[in-house]
Amino acid sequence: MERAKVHYEVFVKKTPAAGWTLEMATENRAQALAVAEELIAERRVATSRVTKETMDLETNEYRSVNIQTFGLPDNVKTKKEPERNDPLCVTPQDLYSIHARDRIGRLLDSWLVRQKATPFELLHRADLVEKLEASGVELQHAIQKIAVPEAQARGLGVHEVMRTFQALVSRAIERLLGDARRGGLPDVDKEGFAAAAERVSHEPERAYLLGAGVAASIAPARSWTEKVSRLLDLADAAPIAGPPRGLALQTIEQPLAEILGSSAGLEGLIGKDLDLGVRLAAMTRLAAHQAVDALIRAEPSVAKIMPELSEPAQRLGVWLATEDFRAVRSAITKRVLKELNGPRRLMPNDAAAEIDLLRGLAMALTAAAGDMVPLDDVHSAFVNRSKMLVTGDFVNAYLGSGRTSIEEAEALMWLVENVIGSANKRQAVRWLSAVVGSLAFEKAARNADVSAAQRLFSLAKLYRALGRGGLAKEDYQPIQQKLGDLGGLAEADAKLTQGVARANAPVTQRLTLLLKLACGEAAPLGPAADRAKAEALKLVRLDETRDELARSPERMAEVRTLIQAAGLAA
Repeated sequence: MERAKVHYEVFVKKTPAAGWTLEMATENRAQALAVAEELIAERRVATSRVTKETMDLETNEYRSVNIQTFGLPDNVKTKKEPERNDPLCVTPQDLYSIHARDRIGRLLDSWLVRQKATPFELLHRADLVEKLEASGVELQHAIQKIAVPEAQARGLGVHEVMRTFQALVSRAIERLLGDARRGGLPDVDKEGFAAAAERVSHEPERAYLLGAGVAASIAPARSWTEKVSRLLDLADAAPIAGPPRGLALQTIEQPLAEILGSSAGLEGLIGKDLDLGVRLAAMTRLAAHQAVDALIRAEPSVAKIMPELSEPAQRLGVWLATEDFRAVRSAITKRVLKELNGPRRLMPNDAAAEIDLLRGLAMALTAAAGDMVPLDDVHSAFVNRSKMLVTGDFVNAYLGSGRTSIEEAEALMWLVENVIGSANKRQAVRWLSAVVGSLAFEKAARNADVSAAQRLFSLAKLYRALGRGGLAKEDYQPIQQKLGDLGGLAEADAKLTQGVARANAPVTQRLTLLLKLACGEAAPLGPAADRAKAEALKLVRLDETRDELARSPERMAEVRTLIQAAGLAA
């Protein structure tokens, strides 16, 4: 009686409230369960489910049986957060919080870029406030943009919310302009930064007052790089210890973080018109100055991808290595991870260089993780980035044209070694399997125009790399089997083993070559290695071989190691 047709399907929910969608279908039960579990482990979905689908051959209908569910229960309902009817900001002081400054920066982004200023400066400089008021529509549009969603969230009229924000902004402006007219804001350039910090450290509004002094000090700067240099000059001049030093450095940290958080400010510091990958490498070196420099000295692949930093950037990197600007360092690293999780190519015109750059970045960020960002966040970012490296568009760009099939396989093996995440590894090894299983690859492996020894060595290198590529056995063993079979055909075509065994050369030299073939160093394990092992056994038993090895202790040690590797040791 003909057996019913069976396959397995993996369904997922992106969020607990979302509907089920089909992720994959396969005839391999273990693979379906592994994919479902991996999707949960990598936090890519909220819930995954594996079902067994059996087709009735008489009715051609499928019967579905749920095998296992991973993640959140299917009946989980998201808890609606209680609505907040209180306004975001009530007093002018509320506008100086980190969240308010971030919102101000987004609402007035284009205007601030034109003024080459940060939200911190706008809140502490009377001249900038007067320019904003004089612009007319800029401030009104910003209030309108924030009032519309705020009104919807609180169930109020837009005009009512706009009036509230306009009153709040007017009070903040009057406060700043009044303090400036009365001369109540410190002049840190005249008084000295340390002295000003000491003097205002006991004032209730000390952060606002010292912030006004810092903003005025960096106002004459004509570029973002000059602003950073002026801020670092102030940091160098900060009080030596105690609360005044903490106040001084915390005040400097605010505009510094805003400059490095903006594209224009960051480009001014590390360079313009750079590929995204080069920019991320520079940001990583800036944020993890000490760890990356140590890696550069020890690891050539990291040194290869890390750009040189400008003098102001190097100076900033030294400061970021301390505990004083920890928040700035963490913000830069988080921005790097955000870009890695994004869709943009790191090196749009060079796929091979993109893999090398990603490898170097992974080592640098892993070494620097812990105090800046969790290691799990770094791993997750590189898993997401690896997904892009196994897409058809990227692989086609990476392989290009003009490579032989063996060269394509070697390139894909490098891709396998450098992507992370079991699903990404499996997808990469599928590309490799397709190349190794092609007729073109078999022809290349048996191409008489290339020496048999060279072809066997290339196959052996691929064979060994598969074993250490972090793959599941069921994924790489079929490819190793294919490589071993092709190695056997290539060796048989050239009769390499017989030629070595009967060559007019010293017996220890012939034995060494045969043992390298037998242990998988010079040929893939399989028929070729087995034939070399048989010939090596014959040579080992000869008295001539033993006598020659006895006269050469160095060769004896080498042969003993190869015999053990080939599994010939008694």
